[in-house]
Amino acid sequence: MAKPIPLGTRGESEQRVEFKHTLTAWREELPPVYSTPQMIGQMEAAAFKAMLPFCEGDEVSVGTAINVTHRAPAVVGMVVKTEAVLESNDRRFYAFRVSAHNGFEVIGYGTVSRAIVSRSRFEEKQRKKMAGAP
Repeated sequence: MAKPIPLGTRGESEQRVEFKHTLTAWREELPPVYSTPQMIGQMEAAAFKAMLPFCEGDEVSVGTAINVTHRAPAVVGMVVKTEAVLESNDRRFYAFRVSAHNGFEVIGYGTVSRAIVSRSRFEEKQRKKMAGAP
């Protein structure tokens, strides 16, 4: 069982925007700006990093929900910094307030939720599901 995680626990992540992180890399008719999925991935990474010191044994945290708004762009060369701050938990799900900043302005914000699972039990459940799949 994971150690208790205090409210206010913080995690951070950052990523220098490269072409492969842009909308144009996905569809050439779109502008060359940081994509929303990349931003959300970094927000999840920040929450993961916040929880990691509290996991024990083979425990890891996995994402369970996202509610994010993407309001401003980041272009190739900018560093996007994300932050996650634990706001609540119900012993199973942990809700983080998240934000992303491009060095000039907040580009996104919202919430992500995560749960702690035993990696070995999680993977065993998936193997059983696959074994029963047609």
